[in-house]
Amino acid sequence: MNYTVYILFSPSIDIFYKGQTNSLTERLKRHNSGYEKATKPGKPWILIWSTEKQTREEAVHLEKKLKNLGRNKLIEFMLKYKDKIAGPDALSLLGQWSGC
Repeated sequence: MNYTVYILFSPSIDIFYKGQTNSLTERLKRHNSGYEKATKPGKPWILIWSTEKQTREEAVHLEKKLKNLGRNKLIEFMLKYKDKIAGPDALSLLGQWSGC
C-alpha cells in the first residue's frame, strides 16, 4: 500500500498543514468538512504539494521533516520538488510567496 505525504494551505488563516495518509481524497474531505479538530479553523484547505511513499514509515519520516521546516524553507522545499506541486494554481501561489 502506498502512502501520500501532503501539504495543504489555508488562505483564511494563512498557514500550511503537513500530513500523511493512505487515502488522500478521503483525508482532504475530512479536513474540508471540519471533521478534523486541528484543521477545522482553516477550512477550506487547498492541496499544494504531495508525494507518494511506499511505506507508512517512509511517509511518517518525511512528514516529520516537513513539520520541522519554517515557512520559507517549506516553500523552498516545494519549489525544489516542483513535479510534486498540485497544479498550476499551487505553483503560482508558491511563486508569489517566494518572491519569484
